[in-house]
Amino acid sequence: MYGATIFSAGYGPERFRRAAELAADAERAGFDTVWTGELYNRSATVPMATLASATENVRIGSNIAYGVGRSPLMWTAEARDLEELSGGRIILGLGNGTPKMMEHWHGVSGESPAVRMEELVEVLRKLWKLHEGPVDHDGRFYTVHVSPTSDVPPPYRDRLPIWIAGVNPRMVQAAGKVADGLVGHPMFTGRYIDELVRPALEKGTARAARSSSEITLKGILMCSVDEDEQAARRQLAYAIGQYAPSRVYDRLFEMHGWAEEQLAIREAARRGDVDALVAAVPDEAIDEIGVACTPDQLSERVARHAAHYDHLNLVVPPWGLSPEAAEDSTRTIIEGMRKGLGHRAA
Repeated sequence: MYGATIFSAGYGPERFRRAAELAADAERAGFDTVWTGELYNRSATVPMATLASATENVRIGSNIAYGVGRSPLMWTAEARDLEELSGGRIILGLGNGTPKMMEHWHGVSGESPAVRMEELVEVLRKLWKLHEGPVDHDGRFYTVHVSPTSDVPPPYRDRLPIWIAGVNPRMVQAAGKVADGLVGHPMFTGRYIDELVRPALEKGTARAARSSSEITLKGILMCSVDEDEQAARRQLAYAIGQYAPSRVYDRLFEMHGWAEEQLAIREAARRGDVDALVAAVPDEAIDEIGVACTPDQLSERVARHAAHYDHLNLVVPPWGLSPEAAEDSTRTIIEGMRKGLGHRAA
């Protein structure tokens, strides 16, 4: 099962029109899900409504939206609207970002982000059942007391699919405990999944007396596609080099024996030396983390990574591309996967 993250250029209504076209094309190509994200200047929920209106069958997911960016009440209200608009096709993919992002962007404490996420999902589950009666919750991070003053219609589906983004063990455990899916990270490798992610996921499911088979493991695969394969590899190396300096990824680099290279990347990033940063990224890391290839090689290269996941979301490298280039690359990915996915007729 494959998804595509939609990147569109343009401004104003044009941006949304182009996103709608991309989503419809991805659906025709055979993708089963289209995804959109949010950042400090863009929301996820408004584009999700656009993608839902432009498609008929694919699922519509947030990859990811900030769990701390809205109150539980408003998260549930927006999710109910999106469910109705899409006919029951949404996936709510949530993450907290880093503790500094939680504090500086959203004005909340960065303390215990995994515990906060577990509680958020608990409250969302309660509010999803608001049609059954009042919701009362007094927790560590959230206080909610809602008594409807009129009838609340039931949601489109009995259960809202909630997937949690996680990199390190504690947040992965949170997904296993309370979520329907784990949203992996673009820096994941097959070895990192086998040695760290799956054991942590199983630990989380065991805490909740659940089976790991109940959790969808989703990967995010950076795909750098160019007729010049070396140019594609450089682009992917640059993207990896933007992530690598963060200590969040120390475990991954140590696991693969790339710790010295990570230090070199970190130093090059500190100096602002792009060429040195790209050169420091190991060739093995490029192939283990993402796909860098020509368009005709894409489907085969992607399939090698898909074996590690239940669902694989293809995304352009999130660094170093203009909005126009990101849109062009998104179209290239959709077209490159069309034959392998067995495209549906328009």
